[in-house]
Amino acid sequence: MFNGNDPVIIDVSVHWIAVIVYVLATISNVWGVVFTKKKAVQWSYFLAYLGLAIHGLVLLYRWVITGHGPYMARYEILSSNAWVLLVLFLVFGKVYPKIKPASIVVFPATFLLIALGLFFNPEMTRMPPSMRSIWLVLHVLFYKISVATILVALAFSLVLILKTRTSYTWLERLPSIEVVDVYAYRFAGFSFVFWAIAMLAGSIWAYQLWGRFWGWDPVETWSLITWGAFGMYLHLRRFFGWKGERAAYFYLLCTFVSIVALYFTPLLETSIHSEYFR
Repeated sequence: MFNGNDPVIIDVSVHWIAVIVYVLATISNVWGVVFTKKKAVQWSYFLAYLGLAIHGLVLLYRWVITGHGPYMARYEILSSNAWVLLVLFLVFGKVYPKIKPASIVVFPATFLLIALGLFFNPEMTRMPPSMRSIWLVLHVLFYKISVATILVALAFSLVLILKTRTSYTWLERLPSIEVVDVYAYRFAGFSFVFWAIAMLAGSIWAYQLWGRFWGWDPVETWSLITWGAFGMYLHLRRFFGWKGERAAYFYLLCTFVSIVALYFTPLLETSIHSEYFR
């Protein structure tokens, strides 16, 4: 029987409302960017802020009910990743207006992350007392920030490839290839730093919980591989002069590795992480 007071039903329903608002923001944004409709772009940002508010409230609601942040189940991890992605993009967009064209990738990525999460179990569970630690909070927070910067850099890399490989008129209205390339590089640098901090915080938390800093758990191993891949990207750019399309394609590979580390390894491999984050 349907129970409108069931916290899970409320949570899922409001999440779907947020998805719908984000979809409308995406449609308006793409229309505005492609056809140079300033009003449509303005509406897309209004809808993005509206969706962000709705989304933030439902995450807070879930936090109050469960007693912990949205980082224990696949459903809430994907949802909170989407929220952090959009928040950071909008903040960076205020500071660096030239990154705003990346909205054509960031907006759809936001609703797709939430929509994907809605296919997982939305059950609300409480965190074991033994896992409560400030280091866990920092571990999760910096991974989420890193994921957000990874996706922004991915957006610039995709725009760069499109501008290089195609001749669509609307692409000419976006920043030049050189500018797009620089921002892809900068946000990749942010990703590398935040990922490192997240691993460090996770190691300290692991020592508190299990008595060891590193155990070559599959998720830990893939996380280190991902960090190494981003480090190689930055190294090739800084010391070997990689830029443009070649660097963009290599960044796509790095992003794929990060997706494997964050979303597939916990599902496919038996590990300490997989017990908590399925």
